[in-house]
Amino acid sequence: MSYRKTFKLICGLAGGSAVLVLAAAAADSRGSSGDVVGRWSSFTSVQAAQPAWTATSHTPAPSGHVWDFNWDKRDPSVLSNGKKKEKLAEDPGSGQDSSKPKATRNILLIRHSQYNLSGNSDKERTLTLLGREQADLTGQRLAALGLKYDVLIHSSMARATETANIISKHLPGVELMSCDLLREGAPIEPVPPVTHWKPDAVYHEDGARIEAAFRRYIHRADPKQKEDSYEIIVCHANVIRYFVCRALQFPPEGWLRMGLNNGSITWLTIRPSGRVALRTLGDAGFMPPDKLTRT
Repeated sequence: MSYRKTFKLICGLAGGSAVLVLAAAAADSRGSSGDVVGRWSSFTSVQAAQPAWTATSHTPAPSGHVWDFNWDKRDPSVLSNGKKKEKLAEDPGSGQDSSKPKATRNILLIRHSQYNLSGNSDKERTLTLLGREQADLTGQRLAALGLKYDVLIHSSMARATETANIISKHLPGVELMSCDLLREGAPIEPVPPVTHWKPDAVYHEDGARIEAAFRRYIHRADPKQKEDSYEIIVCHANVIRYFVCRALQFPPEGWLRMGLNNGSITWLTIRPSGRVALRTLGDAGFMPPDKLTRT
């Protein structure tokens, strides 16, 4: 049997393995037709043992989780105030439009740059020389995007504050604000559990604070906001990963399954409807390879 005939015969079988195709073809080129028949019998036996492909067996089943449009408790269609309901009953067109968000919020979450891990206190954990270079590169990147930033908020910890100050030099006129809620911590016990990092009895304390930070900064625009906004938040990997899980309505205990480079950009977009999109996660492609770290 010629090589071409063997190849056509094998390819005619649905779901054929590429490895077995090459093996059969190689056998044809080396041995007699009798050898090929013997090898072909083995090949068909293997094929028969493989389950047939069906759309049902390969299509992932929906989790059944429904998107909660009132995840930030700001859905205008859900009014808990009785006076607002009475007003809408009298004039349905007046209150609904005025209370409905119209702008989109863009939140750029920046992880702080590399810092001195040997510091005994927060004040001693300042940026390394490479960390300052990373912050400068991140500032250049944010400026190059050409967006009109409304505010630059940062964690009050030393490494985040220093990172924000360096970035701020590239964004003149953007208001700089510090917030204790954004400090690093352990938001919730991760799943699957880890053995190399077990903070003692801090999940309850840190988790409540980081959740408070999420509720303060991650939500749809206020109805009074007329134009789309771009806000920068410089904080920490644990905080950012928790924010992403919460905003996308993923299980928050999965936050430790993601990794973020120092100085990276994570971009969340929140639509007036309450829909949330993750535009980038830990983007650090603007840095040269020798400047990338994850400490």
